[in-house]
Amino acid sequence: MRSLPLALPVSPMAVRKGKTLAVSIQEHMAIDVCPGPIRPIRQISAYFPRLSPTSSFSEPLSPNQVAAPTSLSPSSAEKGGGAVGRGSSSLLLPGAAGGGGSLSAMSSMDTSIEIDSCDSDDNTALGTLEFELLYDRATSSLHCTVIKAKGLKPMDFNGLSDPYVKLHLLPGACKANKLKTKTVRNTLNPVWNETLTYCGITEEDMYRKTLRVSVCDEDKLTHNEFIGESRVALRRVKLDQTKHFNICLEHPPPLPSPTAMSTALRGISCYLREWETEQMRSLEERGRLLLCLQYFPPSSDGDVKGEAKERARGGLCVGVKRCAHLAAMDVNGFSDPYVKTYLKPDVQKKSKHKTAVIKKTLNPEFNEEFFYEITFTELATKTLEVTVWDYDLGKSNDFIGGVSLGCHSQGDPLQHWIDCLKNKGTKVERWHTLTNELPGSTLQE
Repeated sequence: MRSLPLALPVSPMAVRKGKTLAVSIQEHMAIDVCPGPIRPIRQISAYFPRLSPTSSFSEPLSPNQVAAPTSLSPSSAEKGGGAVGRGSSSLLLPGAAGGGGSLSAMSSMDTSIEIDSCDSDDNTALGTLEFELLYDRATSSLHCTVIKAKGLKPMDFNGLSDPYVKLHLLPGACKANKLKTKTVRNTLNPVWNETLTYCGITEEDMYRKTLRVSVCDEDKLTHNEFIGESRVALRRVKLDQTKHFNICLEHPPPLPSPTAMSTALRGISCYLREWETEQMRSLEERGRLLLCLQYFPPSSDGDVKGEAKERARGGLCVGVKRCAHLAAMDVNGFSDPYVKTYLKPDVQKKSKHKTAVIKKTLNPEFNEEFFYEITFTELATKTLEVTVWDYDLGKSNDFIGGVSLGCHSQGDPLQHWIDCLKNKGTKVERWHTLTNELPGSTLQE
């Protein structure tokens, strides 16, 4: 028999032509390049198989998850013999069968848990922050003294940071609820010793609000970077007592990641319900106003002159001190507020008084007083209407909020009015919550 021109193994693809076997060029190149059986290239996932939390060890591995050499089957135990065969029993898992319960399955599970665990950055210490909180009931103010921080996470290329502290009163996201300390340059252990004050905080706010204290890194050319935060429920702070905090900074609370659509829908519905509640509350409250009322009884002394002579006739002095947390009415996130006062009913429309306009602020300070000459009997039938407006050049001014004080009022306005009438000659100060509506008022400017 005539020999083949090439010493090649006979394959099914070979075509017989008489007594000569012809090999295609494709098979020739495959045999030359890849002699022997062609096996698939193992992927990296074959070395690190991921098991679902509900899978058991007795389940067979997928074709790509080939058992490592350390896994022992009965045939390999017979061939290996000796020490390998004797040591194989300690590597098998209870209730496992064959290679599916080998050490490779255990190692694959451990690797899966490590991958699914939180990132290493979540376990990195972000630093500690030391501060104090004090609520002054007499002035209705919350004082936060930011003392210092230690071991902050470096955020700049030089291994340091330019940290500052921001305060937020939650719920509430307007600029009036945000306060900020100065920036300390190039340090991971900054010292501030700076006191930030929230005015117009009622005792009710202390029970339902939360203070968010966050530390950020200031960058002049790019956006400021977040380092860490901590949230303190204000109900933990006792009235008129300083409470000291030295806490570890944390990452922001992660958003929930439900595994089922039903869970996601329930979470979304709960979130929308809470959001709607907060929106309704924000529509009702438009800020705070600090008023001072003082009634001057008529004086028998006729030697006084000027303004003192006017007040000697008797009347009501209305002091507009300041506002806090006003609603933003302009596109820049601020307002240009001013305050108007009326003593109604006002048939002749002569009771209007108006403060100066304070530009671009949500926490204006006025410190202005207006006097109404009126007898005590007439005052008992009057209603003091105080409104806050946003000044706009060339168009109608925007109404921010207002409050009415009189015998027909309710809550704090009524109590303030009664205290003023009972304590003649005494200044009575009180914070009032501004609402977006006033009874019987047209709210036109």
